[in-house]
Amino acid sequence: MNRLQAEMQRLYGDGRVAVLEVAGAGGWAELAKVWQGVQAELELPAPGIAVNGSNAHQLWFSFLEGVTPLEAEGFLAALCRRYLRDVHPERIRASRQPETLPPVQVAPERWSAFVTQDLAALFDEGPWLDLPPGVDAQAELLSRLRPMAAEGLQRALQRLQPPATASMPASQGVQQDDPRDFLLRVMNDAGVDMQWRIEAAKALLLSQEGPRR
Repeated sequence: MNRLQAEMQRLYGDGRVAVLEVAGAGGWAELAKVWQGVQAELELPAPGIAVNGSNAHQLWFSFLEGVTPLEAEGFLAALCRRYLRDVHPERIRASRQPETLPPVQVAPERWSAFVTQDLAALFDEGPWLDLPPGVDAQAELLSRLRPMAAEGLQRALQRLQPPATASMPASQGVQQDDPRDFLLRVMNDAGVDMQWRIEAAKALLLSQEGPRR
């Protein structure tokens, strides 16, 4: 295992990952709002920034053990609701199980790669690298990232609750920061884009089904 593989395992191994992607021109300008809000408003570690080698910028979130898939799904939906409401839903993709980790060759002279915040905007017209990124450089970039703890995620979910419902009293034994309660609020909130209400409903259904045999 080389250094890059070790860093990827530390951050994203065992499914402890979620990816938020915005495609098209201006993708980084939109995702930068999320990147900044996650740190300044939610007081969480900075996510990794990547270009997907094709048409989009990405944010890669890393979680420590103890964060459930349901919580991660709710977190992505809440981020979109707070920071990406003005972005057309077709430009947004939220994933808990990314197919591949950067760096990967997507097409001739097109590579996905992790990039720094100050360089992300330079890839607005073409979110890819023309040459394979250096393994050591990618490893060094990832070494600066820290996973998100379950406690921090719970605090963030509470802060991300819609203003109209944040003051609603807990009822029927459900805590305000319960991820199922949060997803129910998103699903039933007529002010939320229909795509995210559907995603919240899917996440709730999956949580009720339990593991498949």
